[in-house]
Amino acid sequence: MFTWSPRQNLPFRVVAAALLALAACAAARAEIAGGRELTVGKHSMVEACAPCHGADGLAHDAEVPNLAGQNAAYLYNQLRAFRSGRRPHKEMLYMSRQLSDEDMRDLAAYFAHLPPR
Repeated sequence: MFTWSPRQNLPFRVVAAALLALAACAAARAEIAGGRELTVGKHSMVEACAPCHGADGLAHDAEVPNLAGQNAAYLYNQLRAFRSGRRPHKEMLYMSRQLSDEDMRDLAAYFAHLPPR
Protein backbone atom coordinates (compact mmCIF):
# COMPACT_ATOMS: atom_id res chain seq x y z
CA MET A 1 0.00 0.00 0.00
CA PHE A 2 1.32 3.45 -0.96
CA THR A 3 1.23 6.20 1.63
CA TRP A 4 1.90 9.81 0.77
CA SER A 5 4.32 11.84 2.85
CA PRO A 6 4.87 15.62 2.60
CA ARG A 7 8.61 14.94 2.63
CA GLN A 8 8.35 13.12 -0.69
CA ASN A 9 7.40 16.41 -2.36
CA LEU A 10 10.12 18.43 -0.63
CA PRO A 11 12.58 18.43 -3.58
CA PHE A 12 9.79 19.48 -5.93
CA ARG A 13 8.75 22.27 -3.56
CA VAL A 14 12.32 23.54 -3.23
CA VAL A 15 12.80 23.60 -7.01
CA ALA A 16 9.42 25.26 -7.54
CA ALA A 17 10.20 27.93 -4.93
CA ALA A 18 13.61 28.58 -6.51
CA LEU A 19 12.07 28.97 -9.96
CA LEU A 20 9.46 31.38 -8.64
CA ALA A 21 12.15 33.43 -6.89
CA LEU A 22 14.23 33.61 -10.09
CA ALA A 23 11.21 34.69 -12.11
CA ALA A 24 10.40 37.37 -9.54
CA CYS A 25 13.99 38.65 -9.61
CA ALA A 26 14.03 38.83 -13.41
CA ALA A 27 10.73 40.71 -13.41
CA ALA A 28 12.00 43.06 -10.70
CA ARG A 29 15.17 43.84 -12.64
CA ALA A 30 13.20 44.65 -15.78
CA GLU A 31 10.86 46.81 -13.72
CA ILE A 32 13.71 48.55 -11.88
CA ALA A 33 15.12 50.18 -14.97
CA GLY A 34 11.67 50.88 -16.38
CA GLY A 35 12.56 48.79 -19.41
CA ARG A 36 15.55 50.98 -20.32
CA GLU A 37 19.10 49.76 -20.49
CA LEU A 38 21.47 51.04 -17.83
CA THR A 39 23.81 52.93 -20.16
CA VAL A 40 25.58 56.26 -20.32
CA GLY A 41 26.45 57.06 -23.90
CA LYS A 42 27.82 53.86 -25.41
CA HIS A 43 28.92 52.37 -22.08
CA SER A 44 26.96 50.26 -19.63
CA MET A 45 26.73 51.84 -16.19
CA VAL A 46 27.04 48.39 -14.60
CA GLU A 47 30.20 47.70 -16.63
CA ALA A 48 31.62 50.99 -15.38
CA CYS A 49 31.08 49.84 -11.76
CA ALA A 50 32.38 46.30 -12.34
CA PRO A 51 36.16 46.89 -12.26
CA CYS A 52 35.96 47.93 -8.60
CA HIS A 53 32.63 46.60 -7.30
CA GLY A 54 32.34 43.46 -9.46
CA ALA A 55 29.77 42.76 -12.18
CA ASP A 56 27.69 40.90 -9.61
CA GLY A 57 28.07 43.70 -7.05
CA LEU A 58 30.64 41.71 -5.06
CA ALA A 59 34.01 43.44 -4.87
CA HIS A 60 37.22 41.44 -5.16
CA ASP A 61 39.16 43.84 -2.93
CA ALA A 62 38.47 44.07 0.81
CA GLU A 63 38.89 47.87 0.64
CA VAL A 64 35.99 48.22 -1.84
CA PRO A 65 32.41 47.84 -0.59
CA ASN A 66 30.06 45.20 -1.93
CA LEU A 67 26.97 46.73 -3.54
CA ALA A 68 24.88 43.58 -4.00
CA GLY A 69 21.93 43.43 -1.65
CA GLN A 70 22.48 46.90 -0.17
CA ASN A 71 19.48 49.13 0.48
CA ALA A 72 18.55 51.02 -2.72
CA ALA A 73 17.89 54.31 -0.90
CA TYR A 74 21.29 54.07 0.83
CA LEU A 75 23.10 53.43 -2.47
CA TYR A 76 21.26 56.29 -4.19
CA ASN A 77 22.08 58.70 -1.35
CA GLN A 78 25.75 57.69 -1.40
CA LEU A 79 25.96 58.33 -5.14
CA ARG A 80 24.42 61.77 -4.63
CA ALA A 81 26.88 62.48 -1.81
CA PHE A 82 29.82 61.51 -4.04
CA ARG A 83 28.52 63.71 -6.89
CA SER A 84 28.02 66.75 -4.64
CA GLY A 85 31.40 66.30 -2.93
CA ARG A 86 29.83 65.79 0.53
CA ARG A 87 31.48 62.38 0.53
CA PRO A 88 34.98 62.83 -0.87
CA HIS A 89 36.38 60.08 -3.09
CA LYS A 90 38.28 60.97 -6.25
CA GLU A 91 37.17 58.04 -8.42
CA MET A 92 33.55 58.07 -7.23
CA LEU A 93 33.32 61.83 -7.77
CA TYR A 94 34.38 61.30 -11.39
CA MET A 95 32.02 58.33 -11.91
CA SER A 96 28.99 59.93 -10.25
CA ARG A 97 29.28 63.20 -12.19
CA GLN A 98 28.38 61.30 -15.35
CA LEU A 99 25.09 60.04 -13.86
CA SER A 100 21.66 61.66 -13.81
CA ASP A 101 19.39 61.25 -10.78
CA GLU A 102 17.41 58.66 -12.76
CA ASP A 103 20.63 56.77 -13.56
CA MET A 104 21.55 56.77 -9.88
CA ARG A 105 18.13 55.45 -8.86
CA ASP A 106 18.28 52.70 -11.48
CA LEU A 107 21.82 51.67 -10.54
CA ALA A 108 20.93 51.64 -6.85
CA ALA A 109 17.85 49.50 -7.52
CA TYR A 110 19.84 47.15 -9.76
CA PHE A 111 22.54 46.47 -7.15
CA ALA A 112 19.99 46.32 -4.31
CA HIS A 113 18.21 43.44 -6.04
CA LEU A 114 21.34 41.36 -6.59
CA PRO A 115 21.88 38.56 -4.08
CA PRO A 116 24.33 39.56 -1.33
CA ARG A 117 27.34 37.45 -0.42
